[in-house]
Amino acid sequence: MAQQPNPKLTRRLLILTLAFGPILILWGSLTVTIPSGHAGLLFHTFGDGIDPEEQPMNSGFHFKAPWNKVYEYEIRQKERQEKLEVLSSNLLKIEMDMTVFYQPDLKNLGLLEIERGKNYEEKVIVPAMRSVAREVIAKYLPEEFNTTRRAEIQSEIDERMREKLGENYLQLNDVLIRNIRLPRKLEEAIERKLQQEQESLEYEFRLDKAAKEAERMRIEAEGIRDYQEIVSRGISQELLKWKGIEATSALANSQNTKVVVIGSAKDGLPLILGDN
Repeated sequence: MAQQPNPKLTRRLLILTLAFGPILILWGSLTVTIPSGHAGLLFHTFGDGIDPEEQPMNSGFHFKAPWNKVYEYEIRQKERQEKLEVLSSNLLKIEMDMTVFYQPDLKNLGLLEIERGKNYEEKVIVPAMRSVAREVIAKYLPEEFNTTRRAEIQSEIDERMREKLGENYLQLNDVLIRNIRLPRKLEEAIERKLQQEQESLEYEFRLDKAAKEAERMRIEAEGIRDYQEIVSRGISQELLKWKGIEATSALANSQNTKVVVIGSAKDGLPLILGDN
């Protein structure tokens, strides 16, 4: 005879099913997990949608009402590179590569979603890069890009990009300007000009060196002349005779030398001969 089911056990299982069944069915809509490097915006279906004043959800596990939605946003730094063609102040075409590093401003993430949407890169980043590059480059001549003003140009682009992105709830981390390409004829003209400037500097250096050497020789000659004048004023005929007598006496007293003194011309010094 088959065993009859226990009414109490059946009733308990039914109660548990009715209590936890909906939770298990709706579990996916009651919870959300935000990945690392992302943040979540809660969309209130029966409210006003996204509240820009509400703090975004951090990465991790969260509960929510089953009728609400969560929009995930990547908040890590991103990179965007564009090849741009702009005009200089004299209307010559300049080609350049611009790279920007940016990320959403977390505290204004709600406003970014409401006013710009997830496709903000195409709506904000790219137009800002083109606009700022044209605006800044139009102030300068092409030859200034290869001088010390290049740092000034990049600094101005960085400042203007920071303003543009800040107005659109984005944070700029860095801007790189690379591979500036000028018209070929202009590059050749700039190279010739730089070469001529180097040659001019080298010529000026040689002239300066020659002038300094001439000045040194002049000073040296003046010194020799002054020395000779001083010495000539201090030497008299009597002094020369006295020095000759001293030398003759020293030689005459030498044990290794036979000295023969032969008188010379009038008032001249003796002539001294020796066999050693």
